[in-house]
Amino acid sequence: MTPVALGPRYREDTLRGLAETEFDVLVVGGGIVGAGAALDAVSRGLSVALVEARDWAAGTSGRSSKLIHGGLRYLEQRDFGLVREALRERGLLLHRLAPHLVRPVQFLYPLRNRVWERAYVSAGVTLYDTMGGSRALPRHRQLTRRGALRRAPALRPDALVGAVQYYDAQVDDARYTMTVARTAAQYGAKVATRAEVTGFLREGERVTGATVVDLEGGREISVRARRVVCATGVWTDGVQAMTGSRAAFAVRASKGVHLVVPRDRIPMDTGLITRTAKSVLFIIPWGRHWLVGTTDTPHDDGPDEPVAGHTDIGYLLDQANAVLRTPLTHGDIEGVYAGLRPLLSGEMDDTTRLSREHAVAEPVPGLVVVTGGKFTTYRVMAEDTIDVVAEGLDDAVPESVTARLPILGATGFEVLWNERRRLAAESGLHVARIEHLLRRYGSCTRELLALITDNPELGAPIPGAKDYLCAEAVYAVTHEGALHLEDVLARRLRAAIEEWDGGVTAATRVAELVAPLLGWDDEETNDEIKRYVRRTTEERRGGAAIAEAAA
Repeated sequence: MTPVALGPRYREDTLRGLAETEFDVLVVGGGIVGAGAALDAVSRGLSVALVEARDWAAGTSGRSSKLIHGGLRYLEQRDFGLVREALRERGLLLHRLAPHLVRPVQFLYPLRNRVWERAYVSAGVTLYDTMGGSRALPRHRQLTRRGALRRAPALRPDALVGAVQYYDAQVDDARYTMTVARTAAQYGAKVATRAEVTGFLREGERVTGATVVDLEGGREISVRARRVVCATGVWTDGVQAMTGSRAAFAVRASKGVHLVVPRDRIPMDTGLITRTAKSVLFIIPWGRHWLVGTTDTPHDDGPDEPVAGHTDIGYLLDQANAVLRTPLTHGDIEGVYAGLRPLLSGEMDDTTRLSREHAVAEPVPGLVVVTGGKFTTYRVMAEDTIDVVAEGLDDAVPESVTARLPILGATGFEVLWNERRRLAAESGLHVARIEHLLRRYGSCTRELLALITDNPELGAPIPGAKDYLCAEAVYAVTHEGALHLEDVLARRLRAAIEEWDGGVTAATRVAELVAPLLGWDDEETNDEIKRYVRRTTEERRGGAAIAEAAA
């Protein structure tokens, strides 16, 4: 089966078709839960439409800690069911569903007490290993202080008396979300970004669809559906308000901020996790960088475009420097990003609580709302949501099959990985470039290589974002649904957080590559560059957040 290409023509055909049929399910929200719900529904044989007001993973799902984990700290809360569920999902993602996008990552947990803490933490990590399955990942190891410092010479010797080494997994969250949406399209779902729901269609009390506005062309489309799923995360309250009825639950937002620093700035061969007074400190390997996070603070402003303030940045630097031998400075910060996590606040007795972290409800007939949860368990959330949808449909709906359904790029990935040296020789690319492509596109790497064969200039690195090839910018538009410069540089590639200038230098070349594909003239191309520079400046506060913290 040829992978579906979410190019401009696909989007135009999809929008035209949204008004021409009644769908079984209309999913609102293009984060990981919405994309997962669309895939779950279409793989059960339902007709599905999925609309997103901005871009895939433009909100919470593209701004996470980028971890696939069981939640080691939940063991302290004795939430064993949640941990077991998350670890089961971690195993599925690593070994069956997305081995090209999800990979193991090693962590060090420093110990500060020689006796009770080692026993306490070791018991928890042993349980973590057991719940995760005997062969899912290597088991934890006990380390002396000397052994820990060999693996992490960046740590201050007085910051630990020993350590526990264990494994979790990580993912490029935005890329994964987009790939799940693309997989849903592969199986027949009609998916579109920059398509905003502005109201619901009603027949009496029942929701029977939604009014969708094409934010690119301005047209208004009435999309009819037997069931509408709201999977909008921190935007849930606003969507529920459109019904004019009492909300199923309120959603509070918690802000999590991460710093990006160069890999050589922290000499370690492992990630790090340790406690702080207010949250947990992660130092996570990310290519040529480290991600340092996270904060966990209430966010009372609007959900759009959260930013990191000087207090957030100062807090993370203080917590990291409490354990690092050579302190990080503001000048070490390459990038900063902030995301919002939706936290549940139940308001209705009939809300169906499906775990302590997520909930599904039908506040008005025809509208199913899902929120809460975490990235790792998105598939379970999606399955629970479509189970509730299925209860309201007259037809018999099969059970979920997504636990056995690899996402796009997974099938054949291992074969291509084993053949990566041959692929390098045939393409003329260095084997390291082939490995980079395989870890981002899996078996779809063949499509990238075909672009380079047709136009060898696309095999060159992008100036200002040299970890990525020009072909990847082109592919982001022709196959992955990118409509704007920000979509390419912030989410298909990660130059917006990985480069010192936020990808501004790369913007001109990327705009030149994608302008013909998106039909931009010179004026539109220049406007896209200016808009990207402005948005990058605003999100990073033009460096003002960092400069303000330094001052």
